[in-house]
Amino acid sequence: MSDFDKYSTPLSSRYASEEMSTLFSSRHRFSTWRKLWLNLAIAEKELGLNVITDEAIEQMKEHQTITDEEIAQASKQEAIARHDVMAHIHVYGVSCPEASGIIHLGATSCFVTDNADLIFLRDAYDILIPKLVNVINRLSTFAIKYKDLPVLGWTHYQPAQLTTLGKRVTLWIQELLWDLRNFVRARNDIGFRGVKGTTGTQASFLALFHGDHDKVEALDKRVAELSGFDIIYPVTGQTYSRKVDIDVLGPLSSFAATSHKLATDIRLLANLKELEEPFEASQIGSSAMAYKRNPMRCERVCSLARHLGSLYSGAVQTASVQWFERTLDDSAIRRISIPSAFLTADILLYTLLNITSGLVVYPMVIRRRIESELPFMATENIIMAMVKKGESRQQVHEAIRVLSHQAAAVIKEQGGDNDLIERVKNDKFFEPIWDELDSLLDPSTFIGRAPQQVEKFIHHDVKLALAPFEDVIDDESFGLKV
Repeated sequence: MSDFDKYSTPLSSRYASEEMSTLFSSRHRFSTWRKLWLNLAIAEKELGLNVITDEAIEQMKEHQTITDEEIAQASKQEAIARHDVMAHIHVYGVSCPEASGIIHLGATSCFVTDNADLIFLRDAYDILIPKLVNVINRLSTFAIKYKDLPVLGWTHYQPAQLTTLGKRVTLWIQELLWDLRNFVRARNDIGFRGVKGTTGTQASFLALFHGDHDKVEALDKRVAELSGFDIIYPVTGQTYSRKVDIDVLGPLSSFAATSHKLATDIRLLANLKELEEPFEASQIGSSAMAYKRNPMRCERVCSLARHLGSLYSGAVQTASVQWFERTLDDSAIRRISIPSAFLTADILLYTLLNITSGLVVYPMVIRRRIESELPFMATENIIMAMVKKGESRQQVHEAIRVLSHQAAAVIKEQGGDNDLIERVKNDKFFEPIWDELDSLLDPSTFIGRAPQQVEKFIHHDVKLALAPFEDVIDDESFGLKV
């Protein structure tokens, strides 16, 4: 049977980066198990278990990366034993005959499965965080570039007061900064299960070291150090608490919400023809409608963001039904949901890197839309200017109200343009301010402190947040798998 005759997840076969796909690959998982068995053997030998020889350690080191043949052998062995860890212990022992009797000494299956998962969770965040940093950095550059460009604001998706394009983008950046904070917190909070035994009591290791509690604690700490962890969960059952998975997937779910909102805003702006995601010269928008420029990258972000957000509830439900020291109904769902969550988050960031590297702005369209709405927004300015000329506010209000409704009727009933200012210019009542109308309608006078807010936010808040990550910021364009 060919690979084309079997289902494969699009997460790895179509979208995700090679580094994230490799992290959750079978070879990397089983090789990590071997690294953990080696770390355990090294620590046990250091602490006085003379049954572990130098030759055993060397052979284990020589066979750290599992081969294709060994994976196939383990698969056959698992079909017989119905136990994946025992199958791999057997195959590793065949490759390391000097170590075959001490591999997994004192450990339970969760020593390799759970500790490996914790390594993957930590390393997966180390892949995501630099990409998120660069999304924020690219959007920050964009926000500064367009900090002064007035755009029509929207509330309830109805025209509202003006803002600037740069200010709108800072709303996306602020949420991404919170995601970065959450990613870093979650990554740094991940601990190591360590060597805890079958129900977490370390009884097997206490027996190995003839009741020496200090050596058991030293073993726990040493294996964690060899595996790159400073934090060890002080107590566990057979597994690390599945509440850890909630803490790990929670920030990813929150990031999914940010991604969906950001991509939706761009999709709406694309419909308005004010802003578009990158569109390549040879890209086809529709098989039937050749003129179309569909925002397919942002649509993909929205689609996958919904998937990522849905995985969090599974972690909550799984953690809530772990009976006593453990139950195995967590295994199958975690094999699916945890890799899926990180692969999906990786794809979202990869796509956002592409989108944010080539956003296209159409200032003339933006200006035209402002001009169609600004006359109505300027009515308060017109009233105030007329009052300064000595007119009654109530009379001015009534006069501009009548003209505004007439202009609105032209727009809504006749499909015409907003002619309110022309009506003001043709009404002798407003003659005292005719020469001020251009300044009263200058869009830059309607944007408040938006440019200053952008400057302060980017150069203070964003700069401080990204300072620890200067070494991972780049200016390269990211390609996109379509």
